[in-house]
Amino acid sequence: MKLGIENRNEVIALGVLGAIALVIMGYEFWPSSAAAPGAAQATSASTGARPGVRRSASGKVLPVITPRLDPTLDLALLGQSEEIKYAGNGRNIFVAGSLPIEPPKKNGTTDVESATLRQPPPPPPPPPITLKFFGFANRPGETKKVFLSQNEDVFIAAEGEIVDRRYRVLHILPNAVEVEDVINNNRQSLPLTQG
Repeated sequence: MKLGIENRNEVIALGVLGAIALVIMGYEFWPSSAAAPGAAQATSASTGARPGVRRSASGKVLPVITPRLDPTLDLALLGQSEEIKYAGNGRNIFVAGSLPIEPPKKNGTTDVESATLRQPPPPPPPPPITLKFFGFANRPGETKKVFLSQNEDVFIAAEGEIVDRRYRVLHILPNAVEVEDVINNNRQSLPLTQG
């Protein structure tokens, strides 16, 4: 088999690319012991501190514990963590009401006493319903309807209907009608007014 010029160029290009790939893989995966000490010396020289020691925010000199990849337990570190004692205030945060919490005192009186003196005012009462009940219609076979007025407006409504986009007719009685203000959640019984 005879290779043409075009095929020969392709074979050479593939050979060069393969050689470059081998060099890159060798560089990435070949262990390099010369680079590690230089990096360690550069970091220790740049900090200007003794190796294995650091300063805390308060200025204390603390030993630096270097992380290790050894999966075994370090019994010395475990013993140090067991020696730490928690000194809480005696209240169990997992039990509601384990100890009563006393309010702080001011001038010999507790805040509870002064809080009872400074209670917010109660909410204002809802506004009265201004509708007037002046009659009803009771035809056989139809639902009972009431005539309600507000200023010069007249409304005709049955039980469950809403009047003036605000008042719901709850019950129609012979001498009164029970109306609810749906905005303020206020119920009121309106007596039949004589004309």
